[in-house]
Amino acid sequence: MPNTYHQIYLQFVFAVKFRQSLIRKEYKEDLHKYITGLVQNRKAKMLAVHCMPDHAHIFVGFHPSVNIADFVKEVKVESNEFLNRQPWMKHKFAWQNGYGVFSYSRSHIDNVIKYILNQEEHHKKKTFEVEYQALLEKFGIDYDKKYLFEFFDKD
Repeated sequence: MPNTYHQIYLQFVFAVKFRQSLIRKEYKEDLHKYITGLVQNRKAKMLAVHCMPDHAHIFVGFHPSVNIADFVKEVKVESNEFLNRQPWMKHKFAWQNGYGVFSYSRSHIDNVIKYILNQEEHHKKKTFEVEYQALLEKFGIDYDKKYLFEFFDKD
């Protein structure tokens, strides 16, 4: 019987609404585990996840039968609901509208995983805004700054 073979690696980036720093370091592992379960329930393989206080990166082996927009919407909605059920969440949580999605070849997997897992060190040198715009430029994506995430970390 014929089968479908695929090799799709996608990095998703999305931000907390109003870029509030609501993802507390001591609870982010709980969120990582929950998002990993959401990803696996959607036929994807979690390769790396890292949530900063105000944004998230997930890197997955993606299944071609899954719609990208539906995938990220479901992950954001369900993780949003999860966070709002937590007793340690002191403020109403929501993700901003929109997201970035970037594709990689198999030869880039290790570097992307290291990049995502090293977010805390990375953001000591670069703001999220600079990082996100650099990703868009690296991938040759035309964008209008007024439609990017709401960035409030300017000096």
